[in-house]
Amino acid sequence: MAKFKEKIKAQQLRKKGWSIRSIEKVLGVSRGSVSSWCIDIKLTDKQKSLLKKNAIKAGNKGRMIGAKMNHQKKLDKISFYEKEGLKAINNISKKDLLMVGLGLYWGEGVKSDKSALAFVNSDPDSIVFMKRWFEVIFKIKEEEFMPRIFINEIHRPRIKKVLKFWSNLLELPIEQFGNPVFLKIKQKKVYENYDNYFGVLSLKIRKSTYLKYKVLGLLKALKMST
Repeated sequence: MAKFKEKIKAQQLRKKGWSIRSIEKVLGVSRGSVSSWCIDIKLTDKQKSLLKKNAIKAGNKGRMIGAKMNHQKKLDKISFYEKEGLKAINNISKKDLLMVGLGLYWGEGVKSDKSALAFVNSDPDSIVFMKRWFEVIFKIKEEEFMPRIFINEIHRPRIKKVLKFWSNLLELPIEQFGNPVFLKIKQKKVYENYDNYFGVLSLKIRKSTYLKYKVLGLLKALKMST
């Protein structure tokens, strides 16, 4: 009797345009049973179209749920490895700091003995790290830093915002910055990050000739040791 009632209900729902899968879930019976009960029921073109739309909608919803789950897994992994990184690094020694800074300067610092000492980069974290490096390793005082911004001409209207960004980040007064250098390179397209781009910063130090020789000497020693 129970199966007979389920069969009648399944046929009623199918005639209303329900999908086999939906009927299966509502009635709690097998898909094979629903299919056999409803095999002779013909759906109208409108019902078929609606079922197709619902299937696409369900698929999109499933993909969105899957994407959200994958995104959360990614965030969990990032959080896990950040904690692992903190455990591994723990308290960095002065020598460790020296070596990391030398590596960064080797890659992004001015190395010619005919040019002024400067670390050049667009990454704010790298700039902040190197400022701290100069302060801790070489006892450079804040008033000795001479930052200078290099940025495309198209950013001239927002240069005050750019200066304020670097000034706040480095905790240095704007008056201590050199005049911005506007690069006259024609942009072929407008970038989406226009309002969040702050150019390239050259972190120089006043009267740094001997410091430059010292840094270059350390770099040479590092090269010879590898």
